[in-house]
Amino acid sequence: MKSHSRAHTFFSKEERERIKETTADVESRTIGEVAVMVVDSSDHYKEAEVTGGAVLAGVAALIPTVAYFHASVWSFIPIGFLLFFPARMLFARVLFLKTALVGRRRMEHAVRLRAMRAFYERGLHRTRENTGVLFFLSLLERRVWVLADSGIHSKIKQETLDRFAKMVSTGIREGRACDALCEAMREAGDLLAKYFPSTPDDTNELPNEIITG
Repeated sequence: MKSHSRAHTFFSKEERERIKETTADVESRTIGEVAVMVVDSSDHYKEAEVTGGAVLAGVAALIPTVAYFHASVWSFIPIGFLLFFPARMLFARVLFLKTALVGRRRMEHAVRLRAMRAFYERGLHRTRENTGVLFFLSLLERRVWVLADSGIHSKIKQETLDRFAKMVSTGIREGRACDALCEAMREAGDLLAKYFPSTPDDTNELPNEIITG
């Protein structure tokens, strides 16, 4: 993980410790396992870079073509080609330009797929009695997704998990991400404790630290 990753620095050291303690408290009351993952983005959205670069390069190439080459298409094409690469790089680096070209549904779909991939990559599907829960935060898209394994879905519906996700995303917009995340985790913990209480032989199957990647 690169040190300048926004996901790595999104929560302060104190907030990360608070989230870790909240995770431990929740898991002390249930056999369920709770994990928090933060990523910079859920997709590279290369199509937005290509589209934005092509449009910007085309507009930029049109100016010298009209001014100096009498609107010759044979001048426009090579100039546009040369300008495409720096224009695409601009859209790759300036994130708000890129996201302006990505539709809401496209981003939601990307976040959902990335969250599902993380769920299996991090082993939440291998927890005891299939009671893993993932709070997944994707920063570029400003989206939160909460996933739960099959054992939990028998008692807690996706609509409830979506409500937890909305609590966190609202908190992020309001500048209180840590408070909102801990609150949602505690509420989820109350339900987990109700339906899947802790047992004497329960063990901590997943790390409590925030996962970034």
